[in-house]
Amino acid sequence: MTTYDRPDSAAGQNAVITVSALNQAVARLLERSFPLTWIAGEISNFTRASSGHWYFTLKDDAAQVRAVMFRGRAQYAGFVPREGDKVEVRALVTLYGPRGDYQINVEAIRRAGVGALFEAFMRLKERLSAAGLFDEDRKRAIPLFARTIGIVTSPQAAALRDVLTALRRRAPHVNIVLYPTLVQGQLAAEQIALAIRTASHRAECDVLIVCRGGGSIEDLWCFNDEQVAYAIAECSMPVISGVGHETDFTIADFAADLRAATPTAAAELAATPRGDWLASLRADATDLRRAMRRTLNDAAQTLDNHSRRLLSPTARIRQQRLELLALSTAMMHANRTPLNQARHTLERLAGRLAAQRPDTRPVRAHLAALQHRCTVNIGARVQREREALGALAAQLELLNPQRTLERGYAIVTDRQGTILRSPAQLQPRTTVTVRLAEGSADVDVAGVQPTL
Repeated sequence: MTTYDRPDSAAGQNAVITVSALNQAVARLLERSFPLTWIAGEISNFTRASSGHWYFTLKDDAAQVRAVMFRGRAQYAGFVPREGDKVEVRALVTLYGPRGDYQINVEAIRRAGVGALFEAFMRLKERLSAAGLFDEDRKRAIPLFARTIGIVTSPQAAALRDVLTALRRRAPHVNIVLYPTLVQGQLAAEQIALAIRTASHRAECDVLIVCRGGGSIEDLWCFNDEQVAYAIAECSMPVISGVGHETDFTIADFAADLRAATPTAAAELAATPRGDWLASLRADATDLRRAMRRTLNDAAQTLDNHSRRLLSPTARIRQQRLELLALSTAMMHANRTPLNQARHTLERLAGRLAAQRPDTRPVRAHLAALQHRCTVNIGARVQREREALGALAAQLELLNPQRTLERGYAIVTDRQGTILRSPAQLQPRTTVTVRLAEGSADVDVAGVQPTL
């Protein structure tokens, strides 16, 4: 750096510098001290030069600063600011050397509040992505040949005219069902979700287009709504999102099964051109004719082959009769020979068995005699045992205590059940039990007189 770059250096304390050098030094100092910064303010004195550069003043209630946005940056702004617009600019603080004016060079511009909206957009996108609404495995394929296409948009929207024009041009045979709704404003998100759910409930379309023309992020904000995203994800038919321009992205685009850059592109993706239908049908008809011709030719050749091999019915029957007779004779011989052999074998074995079988008739007669003797002896033994048992039963009956009691005797026992046989076992003023033939009685002993 020369002394002109640093006028406060020791080497150049007494040097004299030019105004240009001073302005250049101040400009570099400003650019180093203030990196690219977002600045909020109001547009004033806006001018667009023939070169494409923008010149304006950015101000607030207490101050203002000149601003320039060169054509290379201005063409990507997405909108042309107007007098009084609230904006946010990303700018480099510098100095315009020829006039010595402090100014800012604008790199990017957006409407005021867009930063907060973008942050809200990113938060909602992350939450819905974590919930699985944007997963590729839940995306459905768009039908190749749709018969009915539903459109969710405003009846007054230019996007509707673009979609209808594209469909009339590409597929005039397709039926179109409009589900009207607001596409901008506070109530738009709720109405859009309701229209999508209505289309899903009716299930009268093969594919549904949700579309709107371009606009600012505020204009498209109703498509960044959670209930709209869930309505698209839960729709019973595939959904194509065609919201804004190619550079515009909304939550509806991520939730939809397919995103289109514009409403017209959405119509082109939803409907296969009529010419493609006809070409496909013509190709199918050609393939069908060729297949039928090939089948008929094969059948004709097969018929010729069979006709050459076909014999006269009479000759065929005669030949089959001879074959049947030969088979019958062979079967008769085949059955008769084993049968004769088996009969001879059986007769031979029967003869051998008869020669070797012993005569059991004497043994059988002896066994019958033994059986008779055994029966007689067992009967006599049983009779003797029965008579002996009867005698023992009579003796037992005579010894039965109950019979003694029935003759007038009694059995005397004490409280412990011990039989009393002697007067010595009795004590005055005690109770004894007297057992009789038909019961028992408790008796108090008044006195005891021993036998003299």
